[in-house]
Amino acid sequence: MKKILFSSILALSLISCSKVKSENDDLVENAAENTTSSIPIKRLKNTQTMLDAVYYEKIKNNESLKNLDKRFFSLQEDSRKIKDLYNDILSKSEEYYFDAEYQAKGIKDSTLRKEIINLVKNSSEKYEIKVKKLEEIKHQVDINYYKLYSFYNAFKIKKTLPEIEKYQNAHPLKTDSLNNFINKQNQLLNELKNLK
Repeated sequence: MKKILFSSILALSLISCSKVKSENDDLVENAAENTTSSIPIKRLKNTQTMLDAVYYEKIKNNESLKNLDKRFFSLQEDSRKIKDLYNDILSKSEEYYFDAEYQAKGIKDSTLRKEIINLVKNSSEKYEIKVKKLEEIKHQVDINYYKLYSFYNAFKIKKTLPEIEKYQNAHPLKTDSLNNFINKQNQLLNELKNLK
């Protein structure tokens, strides 16, 4: 008897759940009008921002914009490579002078030690003059690098704002569907509150 009662309750609850699920699916599907759009907005990969997704969709058939994009990224990559190259040269030179001074101080003969320390110091000072000029140029490369990114991002935003606005207009949210959904939630809340 218990098995028959349990089977009946299970069957009724499955039928009831499928009816509720069907009603909820209708609510969700009707939450936005005109859900088909000529503007495909989707990410190409999980790490891609929505801004980039819209931008790349916008430029995919525009050769001049794709070329601009390639030039931008190529120049930014070259900027990083140049900076890394110069930083490597600078760090090796600094390391050399540090090592040379340390080892020169270890020379036991005081006359030879002074001579070698002066040689290292003179060479280091000449190098510092070169580095000062180089640092100014490197600083300008950095400033331009960030300026380029700023203008590139501003360009992408200007180019994509009309597209996201078209997307929003093609997908207006209907508040009556949301209100109906809230009513269904409230009904279930009331039922759960009144259960004993």
